[in-house]
Amino acid sequence: MRPIVAAFLLTLAVRPLTAQSVTVPPANDAARRVEQLVEVSRLDELRWPDFTDYRKHLRNFYAPRGYDVAWTRDAKPTPQALAVIALFKAADVKGINAVDYDAPRWDERLRALNSSAESLARFDLALSASVMRYISDLHIGRINPHNLRFELDIESKKYYLPRLLDEIRGSADPAAILADVEPHFEEYHRLQEALAKYRRLADDPENDVALPETKTRPGEKYAALPQLARFLRQVGDLPANAKVDKSVYSGAIVEAMKRFQSRHGLEPDGVLSARTFHALNVPLSLRVRQILLALERWRWMPAEFERAPIVVNVPEFILHAWSDDMKHETTMRVVVGQAYSHQTPIFEAAMRYVVFRPYWNVPPSIQQKELVPKVAKDPGYLARNGYEVVTADDKPLAIARVDAATLARLRSGALEIRQKPGPSNALGLVKFMFPNSNNVYLHSTPSQLLFSKSRRDFSHGCIRVEDPARLAAWVLRDQPQWTPERIKAAMNGKDPSQANLTKPIPIVILYSTAAVTQEGLVQFFDDIYGHDETLENALAAGYPYPA
Repeated sequence: MRPIVAAFLLTLAVRPLTAQSVTVPPANDAARRVEQLVEVSRLDELRWPDFTDYRKHLRNFYAPRGYDVAWTRDAKPTPQALAVIALFKAADVKGINAVDYDAPRWDERLRALNSSAESLARFDLALSASVMRYISDLHIGRINPHNLRFELDIESKKYYLPRLLDEIRGSADPAAILADVEPHFEEYHRLQEALAKYRRLADDPENDVALPETKTRPGEKYAALPQLARFLRQVGDLPANAKVDKSVYSGAIVEAMKRFQSRHGLEPDGVLSARTFHALNVPLSLRVRQILLALERWRWMPAEFERAPIVVNVPEFILHAWSDDMKHETTMRVVVGQAYSHQTPIFEAAMRYVVFRPYWNVPPSIQQKELVPKVAKDPGYLARNGYEVVTADDKPLAIARVDAATLARLRSGALEIRQKPGPSNALGLVKFMFPNSNNVYLHSTPSQLLFSKSRRDFSHGCIRVEDPARLAAWVLRDQPQWTPERIKAAMNGKDPSQANLTKPIPIVILYSTAAVTQEGLVQFFDDIYGHDETLENALAAGYPYPA
């Protein structure tokens, strides 16, 4: 992944719609018809006829030019129009749908184009509306993440579309301009390459033959070994020249299965288990769909980062952090929120400081639902487990056992509970703070055993990191005084301490069930929160999508 550095994009920043408010009266019948159609913002001949969501942009594109047609000269399409239509036809390669931009209809539309005002106006509006959709879909995605309750900001990324269309209309190379609207992250382009590969695989019916589900361990016989070997070769886990026994599950095919399991978020033990067969028998068309949804989500990412970011991909259970040159990646396992009751929210923020040996201020929901019932049964529970009762202004009460009056105040929320710093603290020995409305952050944990599991959704919503000392060293890498030794000393000291960052570090909590590593390894993960299904249903509704 790398940041976008393109001077051209900086000229296309969002501008008030009034910036292009000069209107020239229509000079001919075609221009008058264009003006009428802009106000109607509907063309029944389009795949998606209603484009009212672009009405203001269309007004501001056409009004300064007196609503004159933009994409034809002497009733012939301009070279720019033909170049844009060619891009529409190739849109599937990008991970969007060519039919959404009328790709199958443009040839007939070009043949029917004539010098009548109606023909010229309808052709022009169809092209302008389709270009605006194409740009928006590639640059910020088709669905606004806020409509799915994801706190990712696409508003600051939006182009002033009238100006961009004017650039395209007069450009000698419209394709070059439109190539720059896409995310420039390497992960995004690797996903597009994976999309092409998995579409080819999905188009071969022999690749979607379900394998018989017979639990098999290495060294045991498996009747469908030839079919399994063919599939693993097709997806790249088994080398083409590898020799495979026709009946005994052993050797190269076991190693290939371990690679397959690793790519699909499974324990790479080589055992053909129920979970492994489930992953093997997922139709490849659904893998294609996962990649398409991943591309959509990468279009929601910030256009650029001022500093190398930290990205946590929730269904992958992995944290990714990059070097300053965006070339070298640091990864570590994480534990995320429970799927059924404490899902980790999807949002972006900025890390500003690190706290060593933190207190854990127990959230009100956990206090009421989990701790208060325990205290009611065992008045000494809090003191015995390193908790203390504090007032609203953070003053601790010196009590070893909670009496009835104190319990009542805990139930009402008048008093709060926090856990003292130390090895048994739920936050571990360090937390990484990026202020947000969800009260979610990265932190260490005393429960290290959970990191050995392949599925790691066990927390109340915060994100536990496997190697907090290494992450702290990465976060504080521009402060030489914070050596690994000093970091460990701060984590194991007596009192809480804080290290402020010289510059905030962007944090993105992402949700993607498909990913491609820097080495080109295509990975798939379970849709643990059901977000894929929600996004797919939203996309199926078609245009105009809610803003």
